[in-house]
Amino acid sequence: MIKRALGFFAVLMLALLAGRFAAAMPQSHGTATLSGVVIGPDDKPVPHASVSYQVSDGSGPHAVHCDSHGHFTITQLKGNNYDIRASAKGIFSDWQKNISLRKGQTKSIELHLIYAREMPTPASASTKPH
Repeated sequence: MIKRALGFFAVLMLALLAGRFAAAMPQSHGTATLSGVVIGPDDKPVPHASVSYQVSDGSGPHAVHCDSHGHFTITQLKGNNYDIRASAKGIFSDWQKNISLRKGQTKSIELHLIYAREMPTPASASTKPH
């Protein structure tokens, strides 16, 4: 009877210690990752393009840059909806809106640069002397 009580007490103490140890360990909050590539008007990846992103309610704007192959990775995102846009040399992509990310999820997207900051002006017509 005493052996059984001591065994039960030992198991109980180990369980309590394990619970305290686990509580002292840093907890992973489970973040999400958004990665992708920026594609230029020539349908090729755009090295070092800028990628802007924010929570879909407009809060927390941030930016990252692509690598030399046009790829980007945004880590440590909380589960939420995000808006994202790319730009390079005065050319922009559309905003990709309400990209839903859950904790622990990784999502990949392509951003296509299509809009110039200013519309190109037509070359002035040359007039030939008579």
